[in-house]
Amino acid sequence: MNHATATPHSHDTPAATALLADALIAHGWTLATAESCTGGMIAAACTDLAGSSNWFERGFVTYSNDAKSESLDVDPALLAAHGAVSEVVARAMAFGAIRHSHAQVSVAVTGVAGPTGGSRTKPVGTVWFGFQVDGLLTSETRLFPGDRAAVRAATVRYALNRLLQLLVEPPAAQGQ
Repeated sequence: MNHATATPHSHDTPAATALLADALIAHGWTLATAESCTGGMIAAACTDLAGSSNWFERGFVTYSNDAKSESLDVDPALLAAHGAVSEVVARAMAFGAIRHSHAQVSVAVTGVAGPTGGSRTKPVGTVWFGFQVDGLLTSETRLFPGDRAAVRAATVRYALNRLLQLLVEPPAAQGQ
């Protein structure tokens, strides 16, 4: 698991959001979010920016497993086999956000924000990210330090910065 709080080209949340908006507008794309552990904080960061209706399509807050299944078509069998905090669920959430919106780009987050709920294999601070950009679905995990507020804030910052990076740098340049 990577221990990180930001991408190599990290911006604070408002700056990352503004740059993300510019990148999405330049591509003519819109964004959908699918959030569990952040409870809509990524969508809120996006809509804090005036003019976000030009590039932010919608947000799904799918905190419960039922919500993930009902709103994003995450297969209950995946949830049962892997748990909500897993790569396959993050990818399914990102895919579902695209499928149930008009967006071309999505970000999904599912994690253990704490202070309880962690395990040996998924300690508090574990967050899985799913990203879908113009048909390319990727995923990654991070382990963020701190209390619940710190984990959630770091998740929002990372999601916005990584999404920005995926939009402005071709995958080959990122070593994928």
